[in-house]
Amino acid sequence: MHVVTTTKALQAVCARLARHPYVAVDTEFLREQTFWPVLCLVQMAGSEDEVIVDPLASGIDLAPFYELMLDPRVTKVFHAGRQDIEIVYNKTGQVPQSIFDTQVAAMVCGFGESVSYVNLVKNLTGEDIDKSSRFTDWSRRPLSDKQLQYALGDVTHLRAIYAKLDEDLRQSGRHPWLQEEMAELADPKTYDTNPEDAWRRLKLRVKNQKALAVLIELAAWRDRVAQAQDVPRARVLRDEALYDVANQMPTEAARLGELRSLSEGFARSARAKEIIEAVRRGLARDPKSVPRMPSGQPISAEAGALVDLLRVLLKATAARNRVAPKMIADSDDLERIATGGDVDLPALKGWRREIFGEDALRLRRGEISLAVQHGKVVTVPSAKSAARGVEPAAAKH
Repeated sequence: MHVVTTTKALQAVCARLARHPYVAVDTEFLREQTFWPVLCLVQMAGSEDEVIVDPLASGIDLAPFYELMLDPRVTKVFHAGRQDIEIVYNKTGQVPQSIFDTQVAAMVCGFGESVSYVNLVKNLTGEDIDKSSRFTDWSRRPLSDKQLQYALGDVTHLRAIYAKLDEDLRQSGRHPWLQEEMAELADPKTYDTNPEDAWRRLKLRVKNQKALAVLIELAAWRDRVAQAQDVPRARVLRDEALYDVANQMPTEAARLGELRSLSEGFARSARAKEIIEAVRRGLARDPKSVPRMPSGQPISAEAGALVDLLRVLLKATAARNRVAPKMIADSDDLERIATGGDVDLPALKGWRREIFGEDALRLRRGEISLAVQHGKVVTVPSAKSAARGVEPAAAKH
């Protein structure tokens, strides 16, 4: 199998693919030992071309590939493409536009919340994928023909399922729905590795606002070190230790040795001083600069009952519209709607509001109720709203 290993050949391939309306893209990379992903293979397929590129080939310049990724005239097709897109962003500082993610499209088209790529290919094409090469070390050379064939199959199958999903979206009129979902993938903030925002990726296992301030400083320190040394975050400090230090807030290195999550001799290490400095910065932060902690208080029994009703409404709406419930709202969204904390909630915007959000608010206000007709859950006007002619959106078939 021919593999592109020179810049000249890559330029020619990308020039051909740029004339296609779309290109299916997949990458193989490693990041177990690094902070930044190490790109090991690029697979691309247009309507006629299919190719494998070796980024590790001596002297190859991937600039033509990145130029193709940034070409707005060509739709870039990924499956669960966040990490593939991140690679482009890290190298160019820009996010590919005209993105189509088949994982998201499958949820919009009603294939469920967690359909695997293997099952999606089987459902849409009838073909089975040989996953025996799935755990290949893609940095090793040479790669066997079997490994390369497996890698190329990812984009040839992707090309096929893209055509099926795209047609489904066009026939159902849901292409605008998908475009709304692609906004997050196309937003540079999604891939921003600013250390000051590193705490947002963590679970807030801290006991109070002061501990949160320390956690914010510790997470920023850890990301700065990990990025500078190009090592995984856990190699600098594991999450468990991060939470432990944030909650205990030690201001002297000797106290680090008392924490169960750190080794006995850690207090004497060079990093101990840096951690203590981060703790002190956290303790010195202006409280106004620290986000408010969730109250942690359980919602009332009445609100809990409303959440249960909203969940029934969500499932019925998702089934009727043939879309995964997760695409519309999650448990946190339902709880916020039930308790009135629904400002700037995705479930109350765009197509989600049209098929679910309006009825969710009406249900909360008591304007509609749920009933079962012919074995299906439907919404009907409540007694107090029937006289006013209120018709729930979900009742329209």
